[in-house]
Amino acid sequence: MEISGKTALVTSAQRRIGREIALGLAAAGANIVVAHYEETELAEETTNCIQEMGVGALQAWVDVSDKLSVTKLVEQALSHFGSVDILINAASYYSKVPFPNPDTSNWERSLGVLLNGPFYLANALAPKMLENGQGVIINICDLSSLWECWPDYTGHVVGKAGLWALTRQLALELAPKVRANGIAPGPILPPPHYDEAKIVRTADKTLLNTWGSPQDIVRTVIFIIENDYLTGELIHVDGGQRFAHRKHEEG
Repeated sequence: MEISGKTALVTSAQRRIGREIALGLAAAGANIVVAHYEETELAEETTNCIQEMGVGALQAWVDVSDKLSVTKLVEQALSHFGSVDILINAASYYSKVPFPNPDTSNWERSLGVLLNGPFYLANALAPKMLENGQGVIINICDLSSLWECWPDYTGHVVGKAGLWALTRQLALELAPKVRANGIAPGPILPPPHYDEAKIVRTADKTLLNTWGSPQDIVRTVIFIIENDYLTGELIHVDGGQRFAHRKHEEG
């Protein structure tokens, strides 16, 4: 799919990887729906940056875990741009909670954001994509989608694994007109609570001994959109992190 002139809806487009993807697609000529739940000022700043690139931008609040909120977002986007050709599900929820736990709110919020939201959005946008004869859905997964379990992150791990399963199912259900793929980033942007020692240890957990750049993800997004023979795939952009536990010795 040619990106220029198309419209992309990016969730969590106000910050971190979501923002970089939104800006990268805008630079490639796409109009952007800057969908956000928090950080209104950052969303406004991102929207302004996109408009300065000479393409359209629509800032829109959404709680992706709420079906009615997603419905309103999609109606707003379609009314403003006429269609949404590209969906990037970048919104995430990452909170450390021990298991078992009598408080199940973390589990419910994790699955609401990571799994229900992408389903609601794809379900609402796919009819117009199918009518137009083309569309691309990209879900931002991570290494827990296939390879890893993380202590005290049950909701996140299960949500991301489900997101990859949803990606495969969308590829099947929407073929041949709409393609669905996933990206599994490794360490790209250090979380705010990481100290320098943690940043160094994390880099050492990759085969390349370094953190990746947000542009590594942006380039992968663009590759997926432009490659019309790619669907149902999960592309790891992780510096070999999923294999790095074997880089020193066997066994």
